[in-house]
Amino acid sequence: MAQSRVRRQSTRSGGSRRTYLIVGAVIVAFVAGFVALAVLDARQQSGAGAPDDVKTYDVGPAGQHTGEEVDYAQNPPAGGEHNPVWQNCGFYDKPVRDENAVHSQEHGAVWITYSPDLPQDQIDELRNIAESESYTLVSPYPDLSDDTPVVASAWGKQVGLDGAGDPDLEGFIQAYQQGPQTPEPGAVCTGGTSATL
Repeated sequence: MAQSRVRRQSTRSGGSRRTYLIVGAVIVAFVAGFVALAVLDARQQSGAGAPDDVKTYDVGPAGQHTGEEVDYAQNPPAGGEHNPVWQNCGFYDKPVRDENAVHSQEHGAVWITYSPDLPQDQIDELRNIAESESYTLVSPYPDLSDDTPVVASAWGKQVGLDGAGDPDLEGFIQAYQQGPQTPEPGAVCTGGTSATL
């Protein structure tokens, strides 16, 4: 009888120890995950990895829709009043309407515009970027200057680049695609329009 009682107590204490170890492991995993998210959020808030020469614009509040053409302060635009229908993210070989692309920026897209006479190998590089990133829109833009044949724009942010291979392009995408400046993070970049001009 005494041996049976000792065995039961031993089994209970072994089960309790195991429970404590499992609970402890879950708590450690939770804390580690929380710390990792906090570090990632801090990096996004600071715009970590963003190029030094990014211009910041006050483009007004989000959610202002219009069916009319908009005269934007930047060319290409970096936010502001826009069409109620967003441009589907992806690659385009023809220009798209500014007003639709700006709506995509409101959803967190980076709009990469390129000069129509950009060399084909650079256009192909931009196509690869558009196909590998969910929230990237790439289209030609006829009014770009020779000094900046590629321009990357996000809501309220913009940087001029000397080509598709400019290392600042990747930094801009990483910092601002669904970045902290996004008015509607998580809103879709599909199911809108794929119309071109």
